[in-house]
Amino acid sequence: MKKRNRDRASELRCPYCGEPAEVDVDAGGAAEQDFEQDCAVCCRPWRVHLEVDEDGAVVVSLHREDD
Repeated sequence: MKKRNRDRASELRCPYCGEPAEVDVDAGGAAEQDFEQDCAVCCRPWRVHLEVDEDGAVVVSLHREDD
């Protein structure tokens, strides 16, 4: 899990293969978002959970589909 500025991508690791993963943060999106994205390396889908805190910092977490 990483906090980043609202307009930058968050760099994380795929919960399946461990390779670096990049999630694009929608600066105009809701303060809390859930969506799916596939790993560019192993092609497995992750669930992405994104929250913006009171200071505007973005907290992004990736979860396996089978969790």
